[in-house]
Amino acid sequence: MKIRHGNAQETVAPLSNYSNYTEVQNPGRWLFVSGQIPQTPDGNTPETFEDQATLVWQNVIAQLRDASMDIGNLVKVTIFLSDRLYAAENRAVRERFLKDHPTALTVIITGIFDSDWLLEIEAVAAA
Repeated sequence: MKIRHGNAQETVAPLSNYSNYTEVQNPGRWLFVSGQIPQTPDGNTPETFEDQATLVWQNVIAQLRDASMDIGNLVKVTIFLSDRLYAAENRAVRERFLKDHPTALTVIITGIFDSDWLLEIEAVAAA
């Protein structure tokens, strides 16, 4: 499998570490990760955005790991934020986890299922 990230020159360049498109050639497997929430297995939800975002990314990574994949297999990430006030913190946490892996990315400001949750992340991976 080959993954190529790109950005058409005649469009706006990404604002941070993501790409405008991700091309996957000859994937053998696809993994669709349902929306991961900021809740621990025992039902606790961290209070701060940074702690919630860290937990959600850890949950995404756990799903990838369970399918014998890792961050390098991510091709598309969708992040749902409860408020645009969290945009900068969201970017910082995302960059901490994705490092130099620029997946295709969408961030949506919307209502979240549980009012205590400040974000939710779904993802697509390929191997």
